[in-house]
Amino acid sequence: MSERIFGVVGLFDSADALMAAIPRLKEKNLGRLEAYTPYPVHGLEKALGLRRSPVGGMVMVMGALGALSGLVLEWWANVHDYPTVTGGKPLFSWQAFVPVMFEVTVLFATFTAGLAMLFLLNKLPFFGHPILSSKAIRAITRDRFGLSIEADGSDLDVEDARQALLAAGAAEVEALPMPEVAGPMSARFLTRTALGIAISCAVAGYGTYWGTKLFPALPPMIHMEEQPKLNAQESSAFFRDGHGMQLPADGAVARGHMPYLFASQDEAASLVNPLPRSPQVMAEGKRVYENRCVVCHGPLGDGHPTLTSAYGAKPADLQSQTFREYPDGKIYFVIVRGKGAMPSYAGELTPDERWAVIHYVRALQRAQDASASDLKGPK
Repeated sequence: MSERIFGVVGLFDSADALMAAIPRLKEKNLGRLEAYTPYPVHGLEKALGLRRSPVGGMVMVMGALGALSGLVLEWWANVHDYPTVTGGKPLFSWQAFVPVMFEVTVLFATFTAGLAMLFLLNKLPFFGHPILSSKAIRAITRDRFGLSIEADGSDLDVEDARQALLAAGAAEVEALPMPEVAGPMSARFLTRTALGIAISCAVAGYGTYWGTKLFPALPPMIHMEEQPKLNAQESSAFFRDGHGMQLPADGAVARGHMPYLFASQDEAASLVNPLPRSPQVMAEGKRVYENRCVVCHGPLGDGHPTLTSAYGAKPADLQSQTFREYPDGKIYFVIVRGKGAMPSYAGELTPDERWAVIHYVRALQRAQDASASDLKGPK
């Protein structure tokens, strides 16, 4: 059985000679033309009739997908999974996402370019291309130019290809035998792959281990605990007052927080309870009253605490006429600012909880002084 031939390669002394030979060989249509050069030759792809490399388009698509993936990831993390307001900015501050989007774009594009070139276009991990084991490869990798006529799915006429290359100006001609291609699941391929992975892991692992042993801290990659920082309550020469902790700027308001601007009960008397008298609001007011108020004002709001006589303060009787005539805004002011022995509950209760407990106090007052219409049952 005769040896199968992959192709016939001819060596040319210059790029001009190579470019001049291509159209002469294309006319003969003896097989697929392929060129091997020591450096890129302008116009070579067009002369050979090769299509434009798809790597650029693949990189563009995967880069755009990477940017979109980075944006979606940060949107989900910052807006839904772990919403955090930073510097009063909106949760979806896409301008702050740009660095991560850029990095993910580069990651997707780089992996696509490398893997597509190696595995899809160059058909790796096949390392047995006939040109690599030819005599011509040494000259091609220095200063000579190779042009091969390769079998294109059919048997190649070696003698015709040899004569055509010589007639086109080739200085030397060599026939390339067809290589034995090992399948992707062959024992040799699997063995080489496993051995390569094992060696790479061992080198990377031991290299990292001894690198950190020999150089435990390299500027600027120092350990977190060794970086310059300012602990709470420490002094600082950076600020004029010498304090490391600084108060917010005058007039600063936290995002989503409405400051309470009333300085007295009379000023707050104009406030109107914004919550409806619904069962849900009443249930919330009852919960807040039992958790925060009943210990001092008593279950009925009459100022009889559930504490022992050791409690020396005199809680207000919310059932008295004075408090019945109090506007809701005045009660709200006391909850926010505190009065007498009663501390401020601004830090413990939200605005809705404060208004809800006021509704419940009104219900307690009405329950202890019910009118005839209140006592009248349903028809």
